[in-house]
Amino acid sequence: MRIATFNLENFDNSSNPSLADRIAIMRPQLQRIDANIICFQEVHAQGDAGNRSLEALDQLISGTRYETYERRTTLTLSNELYDVRNLVTLSEFPIKSVELIRDSTGPQPIYQQVTRIPPDESPDPIGWERPLLYTVIDWNGQDIHLINLHMKSKIATVIKGQKSGFAWKSVSAWAEGSFISSMKRVGQALQARIAIDKIFDEVGNNANVVICGDFNAESDEVPLRAIIGPVEETGNPEHAPRVMIPCENNIPEPSRFSLLHLGKGEMLDHVLASRNMIQYFKGTEIHNEALPDESGAFRTDDKFPESDHAPVVTSFREP
Repeated sequence: MRIATFNLENFDNSSNPSLADRIAIMRPQLQRIDANIICFQEVHAQGDAGNRSLEALDQLISGTRYETYERRTTLTLSNELYDVRNLVTLSEFPIKSVELIRDSTGPQPIYQQVTRIPPDESPDPIGWERPLLYTVIDWNGQDIHLINLHMKSKIATVIKGQKSGFAWKSVSAWAEGSFISSMKRVGQALQARIAIDKIFDEVGNNANVVICGDFNAESDEVPLRAIIGPVEETGNPEHAPRVMIPCENNIPEPSRFSLLHLGKGEMLDHVLASRNMIQYFKGTEIHNEALPDESGAFRTDDKFPESDHAPVVTSFREP
């Protein structure tokens, strides 16, 4: 069995680059992934509110093995697709259940901005953009508890009155925006860890748990460490069966990256598996051989129809 995660990067039917140009590059990537289960991030919807669809994604997977897979997506409280950045999970195996884990069910920090113009009069809740997409999948008689997520990027959250176009009016405001983004990212990580522990509580420490997606963090950063739950951090060996393991650790470090930023490789996309799942682990691939670096000057999206994230694929043997 192959489980993959792939941030499609603002996948839409826009004209620049065209959908046809994007499909020409990205469909061969999907064919190479050859996954039984695939988790997508940043899948934009088409159509107006109340009548949205994933027509662009449908065109991308048309004629591939994924066309007939079962599909689950994130949905708004109005039970419709988000306009942008939907999470989509496709599975060749039966999907037994689905749950959207929203920010309202997790940590709810309250924060009062200090650089806002005009001044912030009272603290407000800090939420994140999208829920976690949790599915239970029947893997030949065994349940896989799969969480698809997309955590907040490192881009600074906008502070009212502190930006002129793309430029920040003060360094302090930019720093505060970065701080707020960090709170969102760590808050999502905490929510994900709470969801994982709930699965272990209900199923037992031998649960097959997989969490994958765009974490916008590397394995040594706080958000990912919070989800992994290493004994070195908790100081309690009783939690060892609940440690989540980054499956990319079998890849040599020089090749271990899923995004390029100013020439430096960063491992932001991950597949983490529980210890019980690791007994079936065979290996991980990162398809980064042709990954573009879109971060340099004058490198606009219209020049790169592919995604700026590399697919990450983890293989497991049959139980």
